[in-house]
Amino acid sequence: MARKVTLFTGQWADLPIAKLSEMASEFGYDGLELACWGDHMELEKASKSKSYCDDKRDVLAQHGLGCWAISNHLSGQLLCDNIDERHYAFLPKGVKRTPADARKWSVNMAKMAGKAAVNMDVGVINGFTGSPIWHLLYSFPPCLPKQIDSGFKQVAKTLKPILDTYQDLGVKFALEVHPTEIAFDIASSERLLDALDNHPAFGFNYDPSHLAYQGVDYVKFIRKFGERIFHVHMKDVWWGHGDGTVGVFGGHTDFADPRRYWDFRSLGHGDVQFEDIIVALNDVKYQGPLSVEWEDSRMERCYGAKEACAFVRGADFSPSDIAFDAQFDR
Repeated sequence: MARKVTLFTGQWADLPIAKLSEMASEFGYDGLELACWGDHMELEKASKSKSYCDDKRDVLAQHGLGCWAISNHLSGQLLCDNIDERHYAFLPKGVKRTPADARKWSVNMAKMAGKAAVNMDVGVINGFTGSPIWHLLYSFPPCLPKQIDSGFKQVAKTLKPILDTYQDLGVKFALEVHPTEIAFDIASSERLLDALDNHPAFGFNYDPSHLAYQGVDYVKFIRKFGERIFHVHMKDVWWGHGDGTVGVFGGHTDFADPRRYWDFRSLGHGDVQFEDIIVALNDVKYQGPLSVEWEDSRMERCYGAKEACAFVRGADFSPSDIAFDAQFDR
């Protein structure tokens, strides 16, 4: 049986959940991956009220939709980042605009997300963690001895109590491996798992678009961390299409700038080889949803989301339950 196809609501948070549910159903989706911002999933309410979550599910059900994951990206970024004025845009009124208060709020939100997931009857919380050492990506001035190790230890110190809570609740955290996060490629993901002592509640929200343009083998990632892939984002990207003036670091240009070396594209319009991804997901026996995270600055989003749903359905296929040559036996 092919996997469920869902739509991540982060890029649609300007729309009420009822309206988006109606649209997603018309686009052909099986469900929504609810972002924890806008009115899609208010963590404080969801963590305290099962009836609030039941109401969300009822809205989805009215349009034939389900939910298999929630996503706590924005507040999660403050868990381990070096906080500055950019992060304060994520804070609600009433939280002081200081790094200490912002981080305390972020930790509380992460814990609320665990309870919200239980009340929503979903087993996966996707999200970000930020990174205290992202600014050390290019090692000049040369990184000091143990400086990178200290960063991973700092992240582990913050995450382990949250992961312990998730384990007690029976839910899992899926980090979206992504530039600006503590894990952004295969090597840093391995290092993070080591720092977390391979915590059973920790895994990954796989998204090939954040690996491919870096030159990371995005299919190898699946085969390396198969049992740790708790959720999958379907998103495309193209690279090598700029005019040679902007490199992989982006040159402080905006998305859709024609000079860019890489840019996110609607599914099927980039360079990611999704058939290779589906084969690898089948090989590691991933049975969760394929969630479209629609991002393309050059395409109208409703057209793109509908087309992307059809693309995923066409790309996905179930693994065989027989050997193709078994019928040769007599």
